[in-house]
Amino acid sequence: MRKGFFITFEGNDGSGKTTQIRLLSEYLKEKGIEVVLTREPGGTPIGEQIRSILLDKANKDMHPVTEMILYAASRAQLVNTLIRPAIEEGKAVICDRFVDSSYAYQAMGRGLGLKAVRTVNSYAIGDCMPDITFFMDIDADTAMQRRNASGEEADRMESEKMEFHRSVYEGYKNLISLYPERIKPIDVQKSPEQVFESIKAYVDQLLNKLEG
Repeated sequence: MRKGFFITFEGNDGSGKTTQIRLLSEYLKEKGIEVVLTREPGGTPIGEQIRSILLDKANKDMHPVTEMILYAASRAQLVNTLIRPAIEEGKAVICDRFVDSSYAYQAMGRGLGLKAVRTVNSYAIGDCMPDITFFMDIDADTAMQRRNASGEEADRMESEKMEFHRSVYEGYKNLISLYPERIKPIDVQKSPEQVFESIKAYVDQLLNKLEG
């Protein structure tokens, strides 16, 4: 049986993750690989309920520690009921956000620190880490302009001040320096097709490694 693998996409809101996830899913399916798409927070019935709490603008007074724990709770459910079983069955799992989001948003954006967020999430994910993570690299201001241009109503996280989103972006840049072998920055200022060519090159390397 083909080895399963786990790919995640990260980046500020408006960085183009959705388009690239779709393109990658189609590419892997063409290769005969069964693909499971999921997202964070959410991805399971319980996780989606937690997502609604986290993103509801009515909960603007949520404490950062509460936020961190709720994200980890949704993640624990997703890992144990969907991601890990799918990988064990030889499937490719593509997730829109994973634990790196907590490292960037809660550790850096909320100022909780990497140590605290790592400790909490170690219980949530165990040894389940992505084989490769694509960071859709676009500065926070440009990403927010893109998101606002979509016309969609902003959720609780998206409604945060620009200072927060800039801190999140810097948090991601710090993660790249900490985990260069896993996290690959992708220049998203190019056309979607050019962006995908960069992603596809990394994925082909991963597939060759797994099949080797």
